[in-house]
Amino acid sequence: MERPIGFRHFHAVAMIFVTSLTIADTIAVKIISVGPFTLPAAIIVFPISYIFSDILTECYGYEKTRTVIWWGFFCLAGMSLMYWIATLLPPAPFWTDQEPFRRLFGLVPRIAMSSFVAYLVGEFLNSMVMSRIKVLMSGRHLWFRAVASTVVGQGADSAVFYTAAFAGIYPALTLLKIGVSAFVLKCAYEVIALPLTYVIVHWLKKAEGVDVYDNNVNYTPFKLT
Repeated sequence: MERPIGFRHFHAVAMIFVTSLTIADTIAVKIISVGPFTLPAAIIVFPISYIFSDILTECYGYEKTRTVIWWGFFCLAGMSLMYWIATLLPPAPFWTDQEPFRRLFGLVPRIAMSSFVAYLVGEFLNSMVMSRIKVLMSGRHLWFRAVASTVVGQGADSAVFYTAAFAGIYPALTLLKIGVSAFVLKCAYEVIALPLTYVIVHWLKKAEGVDVYDNNVNYTPFKLT
């Protein structure tokens, strides 16, 4: 049989992207302190989704990245639904952790619903900015478009997510502190990870034999193909 024609590593990159999203939404219920910053535990993994969104857009283009963003959305929706169903199922008579389980996973659907909108807005802005700057700069200065797209995408994501997910749970000042802390650390995460981004992008372009420029691309988010 002939080997199927297509990208060899696209699905691996896409799975890392989606996995980081689902982990982030699950652990976001815990609020941690990192020095002067107060923020959800999702900070340890969520920026990875933006890094790999940049990698997807840089190597494979906006249109293929758009399909991954939508399938990531469906995965988050399915995860949230299963968590909600699990909290409704009657516990076994000997299992005494129903209430802690409900408190943790019962909050996840709200976080997931908030992240649905924030995720779509942030990820599409991130990918669009990454794509357009690449075309405008003729592929030069990867570091600039990676950081610029993250600032725009993460800024929109943080503004939408933290307001929708935690309004009424935490005081307004605490909420602002959490949102700003998360935004600053996510952007710093991107900058620190730039050397790794360069290595992965260079390796993927060489391995796949591709470097997509999104000339005359329709940037509407509302397509799956």
